[in-house]
Amino acid sequence: MPDTAGATTERQPDAGLITYAHIIYALHASAVLTGVLTSSSIAGRFLFGVPSLIAVIMNYARRAEAHGTWLETHFDWQIRTFWRALLWIAITLLVGGLLTLIVIGIFIVIAGFCVVGLWVAYRVIRGWIALREHRAMPRPTGTQAAGP
Repeated sequence: MPDTAGATTERQPDAGLITYAHIIYALHASAVLTGVLTSSSIAGRFLFGVPSLIAVIMNYARRAEAHGTWLETHFDWQIRTFWRALLWIAITLLVGGLLTLIVIGIFIVIAGFCVVGLWVAYRVIRGWIALREHRAMPRPTGTQAAGP
């Protein structure tokens, strides 16, 4: 039986939905790899690259089907990763943009993009490994569902 990490497991997800979640992780991973292998950043490709945007839409499209299964935690994990990365990049750009006037801002933006990119890569890898092992992802304390 899969590790539920606090998830509801009244029913098991169908194999097609598990494959669907693998496709979503693959799309996110392709965005991360594009960021690594090209002159763009991981965070930039994850947030604004076509594969990740398609993956987020796919997440929302079939999220309800995973409700009540351990797979629900993966859909929430992927959605939270996207929105939190977007939030941290927006904050980085805001703070860095304001501090550009005293030159240090550019370093804050570069560091912010690097940190968010590494965090995104970690979340994609960790989630995909757990999915392969049919394990649920942890949820923030005190939440039932995540994401907007």
